[in-house]
Amino acid sequence: MTRALIIGGGIAGTVAAIALGKAGLEPVVFEAYDRTADGVGAFLTLAKNGLDALDAIGLRGVVEEAGFATPGMRFFNGAGRELGEVRMPARTVVRSDLYVALRDEAVRRGIRIEYGKRLVDVGDGVRARFADGTSATGDLLIGADGLRSRVREIIDPRAPKARYIPLLNTGGFAEGVRVDEPVGVWHMIFGNRQFFAYLRRHDEKVLWFANPPRKTEPTPDELAAISDERWRAELIGRARADRGLAASIIEATPVLFRPWATYDFPSVPTWHRDRMVIIGDAAHAAAPSSGQGASMALEDAVTLAKCLRDAEVEEAFRRYERARRERVEKVVAAGKHAGDGKIAGPFMRTVRDFFVSRGLRNDDPDAMNWMFEHHIQWDAAVASRD
Repeated sequence: MTRALIIGGGIAGTVAAIALGKAGLEPVVFEAYDRTADGVGAFLTLAKNGLDALDAIGLRGVVEEAGFATPGMRFFNGAGRELGEVRMPARTVVRSDLYVALRDEAVRRGIRIEYGKRLVDVGDGVRARFADGTSATGDLLIGADGLRSRVREIIDPRAPKARYIPLLNTGGFAEGVRVDEPVGVWHMIFGNRQFFAYLRRHDEKVLWFANPPRKTEPTPDELAAISDERWRAELIGRARADRGLAASIIEATPVLFRPWATYDFPSVPTWHRDRMVIIGDAAHAAAPSSGQGASMALEDAVTLAKCLRDAEVEEAFRRYERARRERVEKVVAAGKHAGDGKIAGPFMRTVRDFFVSRGLRNDDPDAMNWMFEHHIQWDAAVASRD
């Protein structure tokens, strides 16, 4: 049986392992952290195409139990004027809940997951060497190790660095705030000093995230030096430049997510070499503005498993890249465009509002079908040539 070493035990790596098991391979997952991700992380939305990828390998029900329906988004400017709305089947889930559900399902299916295994190098065929002095051998290796992928560096030491997008990310779970929006409908605000979005959950908690602009790329130490009090005060000050509930929601949030910077990868030239391949953020990180980061990783995982089911390793990797590269780079570009709209100056905010409103109300309602209607049929082979 073909043994696949999967580097990274997050969502992409775990789904890849489950898909590979369904395809008849023997996956083993190696996670750098020495513990599970229970209780760690914010939340994410899985779009229709991401749910379709899960459905292909029998995981949609697992995820639906962990999350809740978020069927639409309403867009506003900082003055409170509605710009339009989008209806789209999706599910929002707390990241740690999704991780736990997928991990438990992987274990139930007999997949081995090892913790505390930080990859150092790969050599002698497919032998992964870890920082704790241990090693593992397999027939192929998959890098599902995220934005700062070590596998990407090993495949191509000249691989480009991630591109900084001048926005920070934060969010939280507010309590005791009355929100009149229906449960699960995102209220998106192109504010004067930050982008802010919130929704009411079925338990009456309010989930929210914000993207305050930050022109220069901050170092991890600079972000760590921002105290919780200072961070809360900055976000509230920005929110008060707009009409609406944003400031009250931040004030009602017991714990704010620590800020993190935004990055993407416009294009990673080399996805595979010497029986190693990268998937998810390691290959094509999209800005959160795309709403597609997790869904693209799920599509990758299932598509790669299909390719490895039907072809030898080198040919499978080629089929996988041909099937995925054009699509994911188009998604990355769409995410960058959406992010640019969050950092507009006073004049450009007026221009942005005009085009957002026109786009949401007058354009072809099927214009985004290329993104959301992508379907993976498990039993069908991936094309062997262009």
